Amino acid sequence: MASPKLRPARASGVLLHPTSLPGPFGIGDLGPTAHAWIDALTRARQVWWQILPLGPTGPGDSPYQCYSAFAGNPNLVSPELLVRDGLIRPNEWNAGALSAGAVDYDAVIRFKTAMLNRAWDNFRAGAAPALKSHFDDFNQRNANWLHDYAFFMALKDDQGGATWQEWPAPLRTRQRDALAVARSRLAERIARQQFWQFLFFRQWDGLRGHARERGIKIIGDAPIFVSGDSADVWANSHLFLLDAEHRQRFDAGVPPDYFSPTGQLWGNPIYDWEEAKKTGYAWWVARLRAALLQVDEVRLDHFRGFAAAWHIPSGSETAMTGEWVPGPGADLFHTLRREFGGLPLIAEDLGVITPDVEKLRDEFALPGMCVLQFGFSDPYNKYLPHNHPVNSVAYTGTHDNDTTRGWYTGLDDRDRDFVRRYLARDGSDIAWDFIRMAWGSVADLAIAPLQDILNLGSDARMNTPGIAAGNWRWRMPEHVLQDGVWNRLTEMTEMYGRT
Repeated sequence: MASPKLRPARASGVLLHPTSLPGPFGIGDLGPTAHAWIDALTRARQVWWQILPLGPTGPGDSPYQCYSAFAGNPNLVSPELLVRDGLIRPNEWNAGALSAGAVDYDAVIRFKTAMLNRAWDNFRAGAAPALKSHFDDFNQRNANWLHDYAFFMALKDDQGGATWQEWPAPLRTRQRDALAVARSRLAERIARQQFWQFLFFRQWDGLRGHARERGIKIIGDAPIFVSGDSADVWANSHLFLLDAEHRQRFDAGVPPDYFSPTGQLWGNPIYDWEEAKKTGYAWWVARLRAALLQVDEVRLDHFRGFAAAWHIPSGSETAMTGEWVPGPGADLFHTLRREFGGLPLIAEDLGVITPDVEKLRDEFALPGMCVLQFGFSDPYNKYLPHNHPVNSVAYTGTHDNDTTRGWYTGLDDRDRDFVRRYLARDGSDIAWDFIRMAWGSVADLAIAPLQDILNLGSDARMNTPGIAAGNWRWRMPEHVLQDGVWNRLTEMTEMYGRT
C-alpha cells in the first residue's frame, strides 16, 4: 500500500542554504536575517524552504561530507542570538575582517570558534543561568548520538585534527579501557562540544518555530552515504563494510557514464545492510527521526543506492573497477513507514535510473525530481514539463547545477535553439522562463534556487561537482530581502495556483 500523501498539493518554494544568507559575520546564520528570510518567503506566498544538510562540515566545507549525520553546524550559530541569551557581549567579538560577500571559511571558522569558546567560558562562569536546565535536558534527550559525537570531536581535536582512521589503534578500534581514560581526560572538551550543539539546536528550533508561525515548511537533505571521517562510522563500525582494523573495504561512487569516462569515486564507506537489518535498521530510524525534528520533509540524496550501490574496492584509483551490489530495497522503507506512519521523503532519482529504482520509488509513492535543465535533449525527455508526473518536484536547477542563466549561456547553438522553440521565448529572460515552466508544471511541488529567481550568472553557482575548491561560498546580497523580485514571484505563484 502506498504511503499517505503528507505534502500539501500544488505548492512552491525556494532553495537556499542558510550559509548563503546575508549578514555581517562572514557566513549566513540562524539569527535575525534568517527570520527575515522566512518573512520574505511568506510575503511571496511560498510554502516551502529547501535547504542542504545542516551537519558540521569538514575539509572542503561540503554539507555532504559532515562529521555527523545528526549534529548541527556550529558555524551557523548566530552571535546576535548569543547576545540575546546573555552568553556573550557585543564587545566580545571583532567581525570587522569578515567579508559580507562570498564565504571565507578559514576566517569564519576562526571567528566562530573563538566566539563559541567565549560563550562556553561565560556559561561555565555563571552567565545565562536559566539555560542550565535546558542544556541538561538537551543532553538527555539526544544522548543516543550526542555523547558519541562530542567525544569524537574532542578526540579529533586532541589528535590534531587527524581522521579517526589515523588515530592510535586503541582509540580507532574503540577499546574500552582506552576510551575510558580518554573520556575522563577530555571531559571539558566533550562538554564544550555538547554545549555548541545545544546552541545550534536552540537557535534552529527558534527559527523553525518562526517558520511554522508564518506557514513555511522546510525540506531538509539526507545524503545516503556518510563521511568516512565521522562519528557515525567511528561509533557504529559494525554497520559498515570495514576490515578488522576498522578501515574501509569498499568506497562509494558511481560507474562510468556520459558525465565521466572513469566514473565518480566519492570515497564514502558502504553500509553492511545485513547487519543493519539485524538491528531493525535502528540507526536509520534514529537518523530519520532526528531529521524530522529539524525539518518537515527530507530529500534522500542518491536514492538509487537503496536499490543497489556501486561498490569500489578501497585503494582503487578510479570508479571503473566497482560492481553493483543490492541495497536494502523495500525492506528498509517498510520499516521506516511502520515507525513514522508515513514517508515524508523526496527521492533524488537523477542520473541513470534503472527500473528497479523506479519500482522502489513508486511502491512507496515517493515523489521524484524533475530538473528542467536536464530536459532539452528531445521531446520525450522525462524532465520536460509536458512529461512530468503529478507526484514529483519540478526544479529549474539544483545546488549542483549551474544557474539557469549560466547554463543557457553555455549551450551550443542547436540546444539553445531547442530551448527557445520549446519556450516560445527569445531567451532574454531565461531564468524566469524556467520558473514559469516549473510553476506551470503539473508537478505537485515546484522549487527554484534563489540564484534563478535573481537571474544570476555562473559566478553565483553554489557547487561544481568534481571540483574540490571554491564551492559552497555564494551569499545573497543584503538588499534582496526587500527586493521587488518577490512581487514577481508572488504573481507567478498565484497565477499557477501554488499559494
